[in-house]
Amino acid sequence: MTPILEQIQAVLATTAPRWQNLTATLPDDLLTRTPQPGEWSAVDCLGHLTDVEQFVWPVRVRALLAGQDFPAFDPDAEGLDYTQMTPAKLAAEFAQRRAANLPLLASVTAADLARTARHSELGLVTLSQLLHEWAAHDLMHTVQAERALMQPFIAGTGHWRFYFADHDVAPVAAPHETTGK
Repeated sequence: MTPILEQIQAVLATTAPRWQNLTATLPDDLLTRTPQPGEWSAVDCLGHLTDVEQFVWPVRVRALLAGQDFPAFDPDAEGLDYTQMTPAKLAAEFAQRRAANLPLLASVTAADLARTARHSELGLVTLSQLLHEWAAHDLMHTVQAERALMQPFIAGTGHWRFYFADHDVAPVAAPHETTGK
């Protein structure tokens, strides 16, 4: 296995346990809290990850291995409704789907990475690009979820709040910016 395949597999292996820990530990109201209207809560991110674990990654990996083109995925129009599931149950569902997909990833060889297929919106893509996207996508939505989780804590930091400007949905100026010093 190549180093990049090992790295991607390692990233993907950490996501489900991370979510299971978050949903087993944090209160549901924190997990379902949106940072701002129209933005995703942590659970919304988890629902999306669960959808793509079923409808996107295995479909696309198999298509690329077979040299078959595949359609785009619209997360706003496709996917399942998870609103009746508890966050812990949703994390378990995600973990089950991820566990089913890791052997597929493990079957990819270095020679497979150059395989190509056409994505309906992006054009010609390689399996290597897709696998990089899979790992980056996991990490991106984990960061997005953690940003949502941070908001009530950031709001309570007082004078330290400006240190969180990169993550704060309602940033405030640093003390020296408001005093002119």
